[in-house]
Amino acid sequence: MKYISFLIKPASSLCNMRCRYCFYYDVAEHREVSAYGIMEENTMHALIDKALGLGEDAHITFAFQGGEPTMAGLSYFTSFCEYAEKHKTKQNIQYALQTNGTRIDELWCALFKKYNFLIGVSLDGYKEIHDYFRMDPSLKGTFSHVFKTIQLLRQYEIPFNILTVLTSQLSKHPEKLFRFYKQNQLSYVQLIPCLPGLDESENKNSLHPKEFASFYKAFFRLWLAEYKKGNYISITLFDNIIPMFKGIRPQQCGMLGYCTPQFVIESNGDVYPCDFYVLDAYRCGNIKEDSLIKLVKTDAMQKFLKEERRECTECRNCPFVNICHKNCKRLNITYYTKDYCGYKDFLMYAKDEMMMISNSL
Repeated sequence: MKYISFLIKPASSLCNMRCRYCFYYDVAEHREVSAYGIMEENTMHALIDKALGLGEDAHITFAFQGGEPTMAGLSYFTSFCEYAEKHKTKQNIQYALQTNGTRIDELWCALFKKYNFLIGVSLDGYKEIHDYFRMDPSLKGTFSHVFKTIQLLRQYEIPFNILTVLTSQLSKHPEKLFRFYKQNQLSYVQLIPCLPGLDESENKNSLHPKEFASFYKAFFRLWLAEYKKGNYISITLFDNIIPMFKGIRPQQCGMLGYCTPQFVIESNGDVYPCDFYVLDAYRCGNIKEDSLIKLVKTDAMQKFLKEERRECTECRNCPFVNICHKNCKRLNITYYTKDYCGYKDFLMYAKDEMMMISNSL
C-alpha cells in the first residue's frame, strides 16, 4: 500500500494579508521568481495524473498551502476535486487546506463539506496578539474575521485545527494562550516556532531556545492538569513526543533528525523537497515533465536529504538523543544554540509524566 502526500501551492506565494513574520515571503524573496501566479489547468491535471498513476492501492493526500491557497479561487478547487474524483479508480484521496481564514464563506464550506476537507486555520491565539501579527493590506487586524470563519466551519461540521505561530512575544503568555484555547473549545492545535530569516538574522519576533523551554514547561503543566481531568487537548508537539518514549515513530517530519522526500508543488509545477526550502537551489524538476521516481533521485533532492544539521554540545551526552537526533534542520534554530538546548531542557522537565502517559497507551 502506497502513502503519498503532495503539498500544493495553487496561488504560489500570493496572499491577501501582510503578516509580520511570514516565512514563505522570506523564502519567495530569496528566489529569482518570487511568485508564479495561479496554477494552470494542465499543471493541475499532470499532478493528479502522476498521483493516480501510483496504483489503485494508493492513499493520496492533496494538501493546499500558500501564500494563501484560496487566492486561486473557488473554481480552481472545484475543478481540481472534480478531475481527481472522476479519474480515480480505487485510490483513497484526502484533501486538506491551510488558510488564513479571511476568505472563507458558505460556498467554500459547501465545497469543503462535499469533498471532506480537513481545514487548518491560522490563528495566533487571543485577539491582541493575533491582530498585532496578522494584518490585512490596510494593516488592520483580522481576528474577528478569522473567528467568524471558525464559527462557520463549526456550523457546517467541517473538521479543522488551529495553527499558531509561537513568537517571542506570545511565548511569554502560556497561561493566557492555553486559557484562550480552552474557553473557545479549540481542541486541535499545532504551535510552530517563529523562525529567523533564511540568513539566520535575528529579529524581535523569532523564538529563542530559552523561550521555547520556558513556554513549553508552563504550557505542559496546564495541558497535563486538563489531561488528568479527562479533558484531552491535542497539541501536535506533545502528541508526537509522548509515543516516542514507547518507540513509536512520530508523524511529524524531521523529529527524528532526518528528512524524508516531500513533494512540494509550486503553481508552475516545479517540485521542491520541503516547504521551508522552496528555493532555486533545491528545485528537483517539474511535475509536468518528470516522474515521481526521477524527482526523488535528483541531485537537489539527495543534497537536501544528506545535509548536515547544526551542532550543539548538549547532544554529546543527551539522554534524549534517540528521540531527537538534532531534530528538524530548519526548526532546530529555535530549539538550541551551540551550547544550550531548550528542547532538552523541556524534555528533562516533562519526561516522567510523558513516560507515564506513554506507558498507558
